Amino acid sequence: MVSQCTLFPTRTLEVSAKPIQRQISQPVLPREIDLKEPYWYVVSDENLEEFLERVKKENPNSGDLVFFAMSVPDYELMAYNMQELKRYITELKSIVVYYRTVTTEDIEYVKKD
Repeated sequence: MVSQCTLFPTRTLEVSAKPIQRQISQPVLPREIDLKEPYWYVVSDENLEEFLERVKKENPNSGDLVFFAMSVPDYELMAYNMQELKRYITELKSIVVYYRTVTTEDIEYVKKD
């Protein structure tokens, strides 16, 4: 029983490797963001009456006048948050573009700024 492996002749095993063509589907990129720019009014004690007259003239059929107010530090915080979003989206887009160019051979992707 100890010699059972030696009864069979040894065989040569040939190992070969070749690259496999990968099939990675590319998702469609979302359409570009279409942001509209709002108009910001800066109202202070000095120009409050002028602002009220302007709003009444521009919107004669509107009902009550409503204000949305924000302090200067909160406005700076909002501007910081928007910059952070812009940074994050830009970095995420560069990652997507990288993987798209790495995984496609025949499609040439042109980066739009």
